[in-house]
Amino acid sequence: MAQLPTEKLDAVEQRFDSLEHQMSGGPEPDEYVRLSKEYAELQPMIGPIRAYRRALEDYKGAKELLGSKDPEMRELAELEYEELGEKIDALSQEIRLLLLPKDSADERSVILEVRAGTGGDEAALFAGNLFRMYQRYAELNRWKVTIMTESEGDMGGYKEIIANISGTGVYAKLKFESGTHRVQRVPETEASGRIHTSAATVAVLPEVEDIDIEVRNEDIRIDTMRASGAGGQHVNTTDSAVRITHIPSGIVVTSSEKSQHQNRDRAMKVLRARLYEAEREKRDSERSEARRDQVGTGDRSGRIRTYNFPQGRVTDHRINLTLYKIDKIMEGEGLEEVISALVTEHQAAQLAAMDQES
Repeated sequence: MAQLPTEKLDAVEQRFDSLEHQMSGGPEPDEYVRLSKEYAELQPMIGPIRAYRRALEDYKGAKELLGSKDPEMRELAELEYEELGEKIDALSQEIRLLLLPKDSADERSVILEVRAGTGGDEAALFAGNLFRMYQRYAELNRWKVTIMTESEGDMGGYKEIIANISGTGVYAKLKFESGTHRVQRVPETEASGRIHTSAATVAVLPEVEDIDIEVRNEDIRIDTMRASGAGGQHVNTTDSAVRITHIPSGIVVTSSEKSQHQNRDRAMKVLRARLYEAEREKRDSERSEARRDQVGTGDRSGRIRTYNFPQGRVTDHRINLTLYKIDKIMEGEGLEEVISALVTEHQAAQLAAMDQES
C-alpha cells in the first residue's frame, strides 16, 4: 500500500484554508473572483484528502489490534484492516488524479477545423462524415455548434469546414481529436467494388479572447473579396468575404458568409485560436522528453485513427485501441468510448511522469 507524500496534502489543505479566510475578509470584487476561482479548483480535493487521513488513522488503529489476545477482536481487526487498505488505495488513486496539473484550456469552447486530405471527392465526403460525427457528439453533450465557414466538395461533404463548438469542458473532451483521420471503404462511385483509402485532417483549437492573445492592428492585413458558393442571390453581388493575414506568423484566415462585419469577427476568432495554439505548441516542444504527453500532442501531421468500413472497425493508433462499432462511432454515440480511453491513457502517462519526478 503506497502512501501519498504528506507535504503535498498539507500544502493543499493550508492553501484551501487560507483562501477561505481571505474570502471571508471581504476582498475587492476582482480579488474575490480570483480567489473564488482557485478555491473552486481546490475544493474537490479537500473531501478525499480528509477521508484519506481519517482512513490512515483507522488503519493504524486496526493494525495495533491485530496482536490482540481476544480472537473475536483480532478477527474484526483483520477484516477492518483489509477493508481500510483497499479504501486507502482507492482514495490515494483519486487524490493522485486530482493533483495532476490541469490544462488551463480544458474548460474552454473550441474552434473545430475539418479538411479533406488525400483522396479527392471521397476525402471530401469523409470530411463531411467526420464533421457530422462531431456535430452529433456535441448534441449528445448539449454543446452548441455554429458553422463559421464552409467549402463544399463537388460530390458532397466538405473540402473544408470550420465551426465553433461552445460549452463547458469541450476542449478537455475533443483535444485528442487533432490529427490525420484515415478511411478505408468502397466509394459510391467505385463500380468495381475496390476499397479506397482517403484521409481528412482535424484541428481542435481552444477558443480564446482578446486578453489571451493580443493581435496588433499593424500586424494584420485585411482584404475583402467577393463571396463564392453554390449559387443564390448573395453570391458575387457584394464584397462580403474577408481574408485576414497575420504578417509576423504568415497565418491566413478567411470567412465568406453574407455579412462582412460577421466575417471579420469570425475570422479574428479563428486567427486568435491559431496563434494561441501555436504558442502552446511552442511551449510544449520546449518541455523535457520525460514530461512530454505520451498520447500525442495533437500534431496534425500524424495519422491518429483509421476507420475501416468493410470490417466495421475503428482503430486509434496512439493507444492501439480497436473497436468493432464503426456505425455507433460515426453517429457520435460510440465516440465517448474512444475519448475516455485516450483521457485514461493520458492520465496514466501523467501519473508515471509525476511518480518519476517524485
